[in-house]
Amino acid sequence: MYGVIRYTIQAKQMYEAWEELENSIVDCQMCKLCKTRKNIVFGEGNKQAIMMFIGEGPGADEDSQGMPFVGKAGQLLNKAFQGLNLDRTQVYIANVVKCRPPANRVPEEDEVTACLNYLRNQVMLVKPKIIVLLGSTALKNILGKNYGITASRGKWIEQKGILYMPTWHPAALLRDENKKIEFWKDLKQAVSKYNEMVQKETEVI
Repeated sequence: MYGVIRYTIQAKQMYEAWEELENSIVDCQMCKLCKTRKNIVFGEGNKQAIMMFIGEGPGADEDSQGMPFVGKAGQLLNKAFQGLNLDRTQVYIANVVKCRPPANRVPEEDEVTACLNYLRNQVMLVKPKIIVLLGSTALKNILGKNYGITASRGKWIEQKGILYMPTWHPAALLRDENKKIEFWKDLKQAVSKYNEMVQKETEVI
């Protein structure tokens, strides 16, 4: 009972500066994942990106290095970026939870609740026009529990002026290679739209 009471806290304050947000998460203890993590994996990339990628949570490699998508799933994502002529530094990458769930299990609801405002704050500061949702956890916690990844992937969903593209999490491709073609097609759509937006911004300038 003590643990339940101790860890039913949510980050409520929204910060207007990156430094304030990053400082607010240092030594975060708002959920039980703080007990088993090595590093908080905050996010990285272009803080003014047109396109943002959101995954589920850190794995073992990410936990060790403190950076998102640096393990096998991240290597697949990087290969996709290279194939689509997209530099990883052009986008911003984050996760629903910032600490690794034990044994890479799906984050539990109280863990997501405690952590989600950090992600909301990141989205608020980046102001992306496109968000690629990598996997079911990202999809359901960003757009709603009524969405399913199998039915939603590859389809544009617009909410509050942001275009969302749900697709498979790269880790799913390691378990089922048949998903690679769909993942590639989905990312190709997202990058194509991204390139259109970059071109329009260039024309305006």
